[in-house]
Parts: sequence; structure tokens; C-alpha cells
Amino acid sequence: MRRYGPAVLLALVGAAILRVSLFSELYLRYVQAGLRPYLVVSGAALVLLAVAVAGVARGAAVHEAEGHEGGDGDGGGDGHEGAGEHAGHSHSHSHGPAGPRVAWFLTLPALALLLFPPPALGSYSAEREAAQRAAQGVGTFPDLPSGDPVDLALGEFGSRAVYDSGRSLKGRTVRLTGFVTRDGDGTWYVTRLLVSCCAADATTAKAEVRGVEAPPVDTWVTVTGTWHPEGELGSPEAWPPVVDVTSLRRVRQPDNPYEKR
Repeated sequence: MRRYGPAVLLALVGAAILRVSLFSELYLRYVQAGLRPYLVVSGAALVLLAVAVAGVARGAAVHEAEGHEGGDGDGGGDGHEGAGEHAGHSHSHSHGPAGPRVAWFLTLPALALLLFPPPALGSYSAEREAAQRAAQGVGTFPDLPSGDPVDLALGEFGSRAVYDSGRSLKGRTVRLTGFVTRDGDGTWYVTRLLVSCCAADATTAKAEVRGVEAPPVDTWVTVTGTWHPEGELGSPEAWPPVVDVTSLRRVRQPDNPYEKR
């Protein structure tokens, strides 16, 4: 069975990719939606390659078996010598190197990926990023839609709160959705991770929540409230922005847990 190891490994990885991209929305935990077709093609290609590798391995096994049968048919000469060779041959097969067998353990990560896809990035990933924002410069932003509350992505809320000289958030009721993170002093935030391509390039958008008690860390919530200005525009004191919350509702994690940066 050792000869089929590469085929099994390829098949498991391909099946895992197809599971998260073709048969579910789990791929959104790792990459942007636009990359789905590439994942599907990659997964299908790996499965087809696994079939081809298995076919080659089977062909080699059949050829080897036929070779042994041919050698037995030509058997002649000294019986003792033949018996000795046969014993030596059996010995080499029963006590072959253990290295190739250990390679089967490589299938375990692929099997785990197939059965137990990793969760989306959460509070741990968000807390690794320091609260240092790239210099964007203060400027004006487009007007917000009419009517309150207005649904905003956390990235947009943060940009308007920190850099909008037109103060478009002033007097408006906003609704923000994200997961809960908190500092050691009890301050808590509604947080979202922003990605450009995939989870590997994620950065953090968050808003400090005041007025309601914090749910457990990593709980997904929707909060409704008003912007609470802090510090001068564009200054470190203005980040993270603050929202005075009047209502909080626990929600399910969305299919796409990330915002596009």
C-alpha cells in the first residue's frame, strides 16, 4: 500500500479544497470571494492528479507481479540455492525500511483539513496588530445615506471617525457588526478583520464600545449607537474610534467574516 501514499495525500488535499470552496462557503474564512473559481479548479486538478498517480502505481504493481511470476516459471538449478534466494527475497520484503510507512502520517493534516476546517481568524489575530494606522491624511468623505440607523462596515466607520473633516458621522446613528475583543483593563471593542486577498494579509478595524456590558470574547454582535469623538482628526488619540451604544444584539458569524480592505 505504500506506493499509493502520494495518491491518497493528493486526493485528501484536493477533496479538502473542494469541500471548502465548491460545497460550502468556508473558503471565505481564508480568501476573498473572487478567488473561489481558482480554488475549485485547483481542488479538481489535485483529485484528477491523484487518480492518475494511483493508476501509474497500480500499473507498476501489476508489472512487478508479472515479473515475479516470470521469474518463478524459469526456476531451475539447485533447489537449495533457489530456496535460499527465496528466503532472502522474503526477508527483504518483510523487514523493509520503515521510512516510507512513516510518510503515511503526512495524510493526517490533510484528513484533518478535510474533516475539521480551521475557524476564521478572531480576537487573537486582531490583538497582534498594534494600534498604528497608516497615514491617510484628513479629507472629506461622501455623504452617508439618509435615514437612521445607517449600516456601516467597521473599516468605513473608523476611516470617517478618524479622518473625515466633514464630520459626516456627527449626529448620526450607526449600526456596526463584528466580533468582541477586549483589553486587559476591561475596555472592549466590536472588531472586524480587513483583507485584501486572503487571511494572511488581515489587518484590524475596531470601535471601542461604551454603554453596554461586553459579551464573551469572539462573540459576534451587532451594536447600534452614535459616534463619540475623541482626539483631533488624524491623531493617535482618535484611534480607535468610540461608539456610545444604545442596543446590542448577538448574531451568527456571517458567511464572509472579513471586510474587504
